[in-house]
Amino acid sequence: MKSETNHVIIAESLVKIYKTKDVEVLALQGLDLTIERGEIMAIIGNSGSGKSTLLNMLGGLDKPSAGQLTVDGKDLFKMRESELVDYKTSTVGFVWQNNARNLIPYLTALENVLMPMQFNRKNHIKNKRERALQLLELTGMSHRINHRLSQLSGGEQQRVAIALSLANHPAVLLADEPTGSVDTATTDLILNMFRKINAELGTTIVIVTHDREMAKKVQRVVAIRDGKTSSEFITNYAERLSNLQGFAEQIEYAVLDRAGRVQIPRAFLDQMNLDNNRLHIHMDKEGNVVLSAPKKTEESK
Repeated sequence: MKSETNHVIIAESLVKIYKTKDVEVLALQGLDLTIERGEIMAIIGNSGSGKSTLLNMLGGLDKPSAGQLTVDGKDLFKMRESELVDYKTSTVGFVWQNNARNLIPYLTALENVLMPMQFNRKNHIKNKRERALQLLELTGMSHRINHRLSQLSGGEQQRVAIALSLANHPAVLLADEPTGSVDTATTDLILNMFRKINAELGTTIVIVTHDREMAKKVQRVVAIRDGKTSSEFITNYAERLSNLQGFAEQIEYAVLDRAGRVQIPRAFLDQMNLDNNRLHIHMDKEGNVVLSAPKKTEESK
């Protein structure tokens, strides 16, 4: 097992409760998650699973209610408001699905990428324009630097948004449904761009999506269900395939949390036809843990 120094994100028993006047909503229920420095991975889940809540907390936009959450060695429970401002401008970068949230329409592509550098109080970039031009070159937008939002296609806007998100050398890039409003060809282009950024800059990239087909194109996928980490999909990369062609078949693993609990994938539960939600757990002669559904008794039939 690798040491925690290799983990850029550590979430332990993470809880988030939203309170209104009449009701409390438990959005995260003891979620555990670790993400290695330099990793590119995806988080998937249905609407209401808690993935957007997790993204907001990783981005410093929302505070956890309980548990532990550190990003790049920074404890998000202990941050003051002034520290959160620095965190959001330097430690993490955002790419939102809605391009209107990413870019200012009356600025050019170059001006948009320059903008976050002006607000970073700890920014030591000497030549900000050169940095912006390098990022636009990296994302394939160097030929459109003087164009405004209305003059760019949806895919071009998203590429400018990716360049903007990298302006202040973030340790983590958070992408919220980054391909949700573009076609399949542009989706592949954006994913290949993420791989290029990950390889050349070493940026950790976390993609939040409901699109399982897109999630198959990264090496690790974490599934969230009912506010907890339920399973992980690990992709065995086929060396004969290039990055442009994607990855091989994924294997799904159930995740054991720190309390020893495990969520069985829903597809398995549906097939097991359980009696009163009971599972028989035992260890075979080889030391493997075996789960089985007890046979239904006459009373339960």
